[in-house]
Amino acid sequence: MILADLISFKTIFPFAIFGLFAAAAWWLMETFAGQKPRAQQRLEDLKHGGRRRQTETAKEASKVSKVLEKTSSMAKPLAPTNEAEVSKQKQFLVQAGFRSETAPAIYNGCRFIGLIVGLFLCGGPVILMSGASQTTLLITGGVACALFYLPTLVVLLFTKHRQDGIFYGLPDALDLMVVCVEAGLGLDQAMRKVAEEMENNFPILAQEFSLANFQLQMGRSRNEVLQELASRTGVDDLRSLAAILIQADKFGSSIAQALRVQSDSMRTRRRQLAEEKAAKTAVKLIFPLVMFIFPGIFVVLVGPAAIQMVRELFTKMN
Repeated sequence: MILADLISFKTIFPFAIFGLFAAAAWWLMETFAGQKPRAQQRLEDLKHGGRRRQTETAKEASKVSKVLEKTSSMAKPLAPTNEAEVSKQKQFLVQAGFRSETAPAIYNGCRFIGLIVGLFLCGGPVILMSGASQTTLLITGGVACALFYLPTLVVLLFTKHRQDGIFYGLPDALDLMVVCVEAGLGLDQAMRKVAEEMENNFPILAQEFSLANFQLQMGRSRNEVLQELASRTGVDDLRSLAAILIQADKFGSSIAQALRVQSDSMRTRRRQLAEEKAAKTAVKLIFPLVMFIFPGIFVVLVGPAAIQMVRELFTKMN
């Protein structure tokens, strides 16, 4: 009886909690103590050139891509049927920065996975809980459509981000190209120099120029490379720049002067866009002012007077 009183739940519970926290603390200490210091990890990464981390990342990406490629085999009805649609889809993905040969298969696989998840994993529980009705079918169809078009929306966001990066960095790149051309470098060497100098500030534009320069080194004609650069990015300013450079190369006019004129026109356009956004700010501020700021100001200014009026009315009524 005495032993049962000593070994009661209330007596053991604090010791059990203490043991649990002690074991968790010991496990955390062993886990973090076994790791190498951050400085040593950085030194090893610099020593090996970051190959180990890049290899691990590449292995993980390859595993995910393999799974999506297997899924894309079931998504053959979603794939384009003719060459025009295939090229259009490839260009759509290339403008977002996905240049891999497996990018269309992965894109179709993601859309197929979104459709299946929307129909079964999201729509199934709704139908089981609420029953099969018109409302539940509409909800299931809406969720399935939203998840089906989600990869397309993500690709469009990537495309918009890349095009904005190219648009805002192109005037500076053209100014640097003008300096390089006037210093005696050719257009190919100027593009290489721009890609090297702008890698930190505008990496997307530097990557596109590096790819174009690599194509020129492989022996492709300058006209084809510039036209492909314009179509690969989908930026109108690059398309007009390619047309100007092709025309200057064809007629033998000054490339530096053409680049300077194009840079001035692009800066003017960028300033006009900034002025347009500034002019739209007053209109865009109306909705948050009316919905969030004016009610608070109304309560602060009119609230005391309204409370006083109510008190006076109740006093007279009583």
